[in-house]
Amino acid sequence: MRVSNRKRVLITGGAGFLGSHLSERLLNDGCDVICLDNFYSGTKDNIQHLLGNPHFELMRHDVTFPLYVEVDEIYNLACPASPIHYQRDPVQTTKTSVHGAINMLGLAKRTKAKIFQASTSEVYGDPEVHPQREDYWGHVNPIGIRSCYDEGKRCAETLFFDYHRQHQLQIKVVRIFNTYGPRMHPNDGRVVSNFIVQALSGKDITIYGDGSQTRSFCYVDDLIDGFVKMMASSADTKGPFNLGNPVEFSIKQLAENVISKVGGKSKIIYKDLPQDDPKQRRPDITLVKDNLGWEPKVNLDAGLDRTIDYFRAFFN
Repeated sequence: MRVSNRKRVLITGGAGFLGSHLSERLLNDGCDVICLDNFYSGTKDNIQHLLGNPHFELMRHDVTFPLYVEVDEIYNLACPASPIHYQRDPVQTTKTSVHGAINMLGLAKRTKAKIFQASTSEVYGDPEVHPQREDYWGHVNPIGIRSCYDEGKRCAETLFFDYHRQHQLQIKVVRIFNTYGPRMHPNDGRVVSNFIVQALSGKDITIYGDGSQTRSFCYVDDLIDGFVKMMASSADTKGPFNLGNPVEFSIKQLAENVISKVGGKSKIIYKDLPQDDPKQRRPDITLVKDNLGWEPKVNLDAGLDRTIDYFRAFFN
């Protein structure tokens, strides 16, 4: 007999950048949260402030191995998301996406839980259409140095939709575009944290390529709001939906903005563009606006201020 009416939610990758913010949000919403992480790229520092909460449970576990818990909802976020981390052990990255999806889908099937997949804009590869819509199938190199992440996430989406069709699982799939904010790993190689850390430490800012390539940056609070709205949506709302900020900036614009906010004497230096680095990335968010009423609220200027304040603590 169940004693509590609290929703039991499992978050894989719960000690990561996004997982820690989601854990915090769901606890505030009155859920019991099981935070699952093997600490490959996540860190206990991200969830230290939650450890004393009686409704928060931390489990050290690798999603490539089966898990037996009783839950109502599953957010599958487990996978290193920055090139530095996912290229360090590319075979394990693919296994995390594919075996992890199989194991979590199996758990959802057994417990009849709703299950959410944190997919990525990387499924579009180096896109030939702009902005990217969900009906675009992508332009991905299957054997490149980024393929472990891109193709792993594409295969995970396939598994989610096949489990839905074959076993009637209630699935929720979103594709995340560049997200930033407090608790990003300072050395994860992603462009926002890279630029801020370089500027705060008085180093020159490194741009790969000529800086004309574009990205769209979504503040973490907006993204987490999209996660929660998607999980709460009706059973026939499966996605995939793009989640991101459709306002586009060049990498050079971002670097100049960071230098202006941080101050100091950092200059911009240019290096060769890595293999398969996409030239453009901007979401079309029409579907998620129409279906969930979601759109980002925090502009880049305000979001950068909050993120820079977080990183300043590392330099004081």
